[in-house]
This record gives sequence, structure tokens and C-alpha cells, in this order.
Amino acid sequence: MTKIAFRTNTTVPFFDRDTFLTPFDKIFDQMVESQYPDVVKQVGVKPYGNTAYPKVNVYEYEDKVGIVAEIPGLNKKQLDVSVEDGILTISGDKHGSLLEEHGAKVIRKELKQSSFKRSFELGELLDGDNISANFKDGILSVSIPKLEPEQPKKHSVKIA
Repeated sequence: MTKIAFRTNTTVPFFDRDTFLTPFDKIFDQMVESQYPDVVKQVGVKPYGNTAYPKVNVYEYEDKVGIVAEIPGLNKKQLDVSVEDGILTISGDKHGSLLEEHGAKVIRKELKQSSFKRSFELGELLDGDNISANFKDGILSVSIPKLEPEQPKKHSVKIA
């Protein structure tokens, strides 16, 4: 049996991991995006940028692009997936735990408990009007169908 002991007479300064690491995540995302700009052109979804939560995987299929996000601790009603002006946005709100509301003192806080928003710029070849999403067991799956590229029109010109 593991025994956990807490010292009650010490004050531990609160350290918010997300506030500290988010700027580093943004710098890393910008570095990767500048080194691999073709990812945005090929996939049609800008996988880097804005905030780093929730973490996602972006997949390209022959007929669609898929985004899978881990969002534990929420239910469907707390999530919103929307598209506006070619930007797909996943947002939600995680509230504090009941223990904190009943006067519990936080000794260590690692779980994200705030609202979040993650946006993806859709390329011209993705159908933002027919996106589907599924949320089960903390996993959000978003499917974005690809559009057929418009073929150049050819017509004959009458020579006078």
C-alpha cells in the first residue's frame, strides 16, 4: 500500500501548466508549419495554429479529411463544432470539479478546467457545408468531404 502524506502548514504556489506551455506550443507549431508548408496545401486543413488544445490528429483519405480530437471529461452538450467563412472551429467548456466548489484546497492541478477553442482553416477543396461529427468516450471525430476540383472549361472560338 502506498501512503501519501501532505504537509498542511506549507503554501504551494499555484502553477498553471497551460498558461506556461501554450506559448511554446505556438512557437513549435509555427516552426513546423514554416518547414512543411505543403501540408496545408495538400491536406486542405491548417493543422497548426491558434491553441494547442485539444490535441488532434489530421488524416487525409481519398475522398475526405478526418480530424480526431481527444476531449475527455465532456459530454456532447458541452461541445460545439461550427464552420464560418471557411474556418472549422471546435469549442467547449470544462467546468471546475465539485470538490473545489465544496471548499477543497487544491494541492496539485493538472486537469484543464476552462473553455477552449481550436480552429482549422479549410482549403478550397473541402466541403465545409457537409461536415459530420461524432463524439463518443471522449473522442471527437470530424469528417470533412473533399470537393471535386473544378475542371477548366474548354470551348472553341470561331475564327472570322
